[in-house]
Amino acid sequence: MPKMIKTACALGVIIAAACCASAYAQETEPAPEGPKTLVITFKDGHQQTFSMSEIAKVEYVSQSDAVLGQDYFLGKWEVGTGSSNGSFFITLESDGEASKTLGASHGIWTVEGNEARISWDDGWHDAIRKVGDKNEKFAFYPGTSFNDNPNNVTSAKKLAPPVPDGTN
Repeated sequence: MPKMIKTACALGVIIAAACCASAYAQETEPAPEGPKTLVITFKDGHQQTFSMSEIAKVEYVSQSDAVLGQDYFLGKWEVGTGSSNGSFFITLESDGEASKTLGASHGIWTVEGNEARISWDDGWHDAIRKVGDKNEKFAFYPGTSFNDNPNNVTSAKKLAPPVPDGTN
């Protein structure tokens, strides 16, 4: 994902420079005939060429603005219980269903910003959030909101992506 963001950033800078140069060239001399292309040279030295006629839009997205999608959270997670270094498992399915191996086993989940929000049938709710380069699970008492102070914060480690038949 970071390589994609860096590539998009580089592409945005190059296109912006090309647009400025193109506007300047149109004012000073006629444009040469033929297709216009954009060539990106990556840090490892390989190059990729794009025809300007094929590019519809270039967006600059900084890493802090990036939003994690559902695919990031899908699968099985090992998370802490919040007491005595115990852990349990949470599984997030593509249909919005969630299950866990501690307490009420069924819940539903959605993605809000850069976190998966899980509401369990017993009223508890958890959020799995990307915090820097790691993930954490925030647990909230029944009757509180995701904006309140959590009951506990523990590590969250993704163990496996979902399997196609949903038997994760």
